Amino acid sequence: MMKDMTFDYVSAVCTDKMEQQKHAVLSAKQVLTCGTGAGNDFLGWLTLPNDITSQISDIQATASLLRRECEVIVCIGIGGSYLGAKAVNEALLSSFSCMENKVPAVVYAGQNISEDYLYELQTLLRTKKFGIICISKSGTTTEPALAFRLLKTQLEKQQGKDAARQLIVCITDKQRGALRTLATQEGYKTYVIEDNIGGRYSVLSPVGLLPIACAGLDIQALIDGARRMQDVCYQADFAENPALLYACARNVLYKEQGKKVELLVNFHPKLHYVAEWWKQLYGESEGKENKGIFPAAVDFTTDLHSMGQYIQEGERTLMETVISVAEPEHEVIFPKDEQNLDGLNFLSGKRVDEVNKMAELGTMLAHVDGGVPNMKITLPRLNEYYLGELIYFFEFACGVSGYMLGINPFNQPGVEAYKKNMFALLDKPGYEKESAAIKQRLS
Repeated sequence: MMKDMTFDYVSAVCTDKMEQQKHAVLSAKQVLTCGTGAGNDFLGWLTLPNDITSQISDIQATASLLRRECEVIVCIGIGGSYLGAKAVNEALLSSFSCMENKVPAVVYAGQNISEDYLYELQTLLRTKKFGIICISKSGTTTEPALAFRLLKTQLEKQQGKDAARQLIVCITDKQRGALRTLATQEGYKTYVIEDNIGGRYSVLSPVGLLPIACAGLDIQALIDGARRMQDVCYQADFAENPALLYACARNVLYKEQGKKVELLVNFHPKLHYVAEWWKQLYGESEGKENKGIFPAAVDFTTDLHSMGQYIQEGERTLMETVISVAEPEHEVIFPKDEQNLDGLNFLSGKRVDEVNKMAELGTMLAHVDGGVPNMKITLPRLNEYYLGELIYFFEFACGVSGYMLGINPFNQPGVEAYKKNMFALLDKPGYEKESAAIKQRLS
């Protein structure tokens, strides 16, 4: 049987403090799993590892078609509609896949409104046969809708409308919205974003699985890992339940020690976008009612040479959660040099990963000594199965942690504020009153 990922809090929170919060954690778990809390109409992700099984073969077939027909596949989406897929793809593909000329390449659009980015993407695609995966529940979110209109027009010009129709897949609402209407009119292949699954919890749905499969990765193994973690989260006792322990430890540190910023730390650069996904998951879920731990991330050892000084000696509001990968996929042995000008011959014969692991341990010890509590997640390897475990672990812990904070972990009312101002400034029809008010304010 495969090992599971593990969670260790012992250098961050004493066992007595964890025991004192045990009842609160178990109560929050019950609220989550029984669906009795705020936002309980967005709990479809809880059983996704089992529910999605019937769609896996169809998703794989669509991915195979796109991989066969396309040199580039553009995944259009923003927030949870692209971060989960990018996190998995970046973690598991070669760090230099962009230089290896492997086809198809999976690239992203609709995650910003940069004219230069879109111009450069369109220029690249002029000489490529490309396909589009457009992910949007409504079809009217500004960033992806803008990118989709541009790229759909370009694809139709390059391939012809009939051929383009076969290279566009829409992942959207089951019945409503602009993208659903267009997909029905044009006959695009579609997958459904279920009403009870929010974007940041959607990576194990077609939203994440199709772009991941298009990158050539094993989505069945990803789901298998998530299903294993689902069983652990539901069934394991408090002391053996990593998601409950994580939710508990971070809340103890926040409420009792004033640790208001959590740094997600990795010593493996391929986990950078896992941290970006995690930042959205926790920031959008918990940042409400003037509450919540601020989620940030650092890539070590790289950022030890930029942020290390602040973490070691700056304001003591920080805690860290380290993601450690026990065994790398490749082996590199450090060579001996006769001149030894760099003074590194003491490392001769060692694996580079051993050096990295000692940097990891040394950093954790230094930060704990400096007043930065450290928690640690260990993945046996960096592969689809363990990323599936990690994703579900973070999602389940987020729901429990949110209920411990006393907020709704599944809405995001604050996200709309910038959109209202943007639409008013752009004179969008229906925003005339807001437009006049904001222009008066700026005059």
